[in-house]
Amino acid sequence: MRLFAAVLPPEDVTAALAAEVAVLRGLPGADGLRWTGRPGWHLTLAFYGEVDDDLVPDLSARLEHAARRTPPFELALRGGGRFGRGRALWAGVQGGLTTLRLLADRAESAGRKAGVAMGEHGRHKPHLTLARGRQAVDVRPWVEALDGFTSATWTVTDLVLVRSNLPESGVPGERPRYETVARSPLGASG
Repeated sequence: MRLFAAVLPPEDVTAALAAEVAVLRGLPGADGLRWTGRPGWHLTLAFYGEVDDDLVPDLSARLEHAARRTPPFELALRGGGRFGRGRALWAGVQGGLTTLRLLADRAESAGRKAGVAMGEHGRHKPHLTLARGRQAVDVRPWVEALDGFTSATWTVTDLVLVRSNLPESGVPGERPRYETVARSPLGASG
């Protein structure tokens, strides 16, 4: 199964972001981007890719241990940016970034120790992907529009192991479906 570890923003934060994205989608050229859906909004900590079913219990246990070792922390979505010459538009994050990066490092380490074949990863860049382009797109108008956006602050209390079910229908615009496999409370929150 295709898995990743993530932090999921709460409902009030995704509702505020959805209102902001509705405005972004009204800007000229927005139909040239593939917009992610609200059910799929997450902050990826570690991407594991295809994981053998036999490794999932050990991975889950290691993620639970990593979560217990990490205290709850506060985050908010703030502003935006781009990756890959405009191939991805994202919302940024502010707040407990040091702890978020520590949790990301621990989630990546949990995968390696569980035997998940993971390639090399660069430094964790906290973000929530909003849209992707099949080709390079000048997303500066959307990044500029996001500049004034800041969500409510929330306390991150758990790490989530998520299964990504990729579309198989071939229908244009169909999005992946995400399913929580395991949820591990952080530090004293569990």
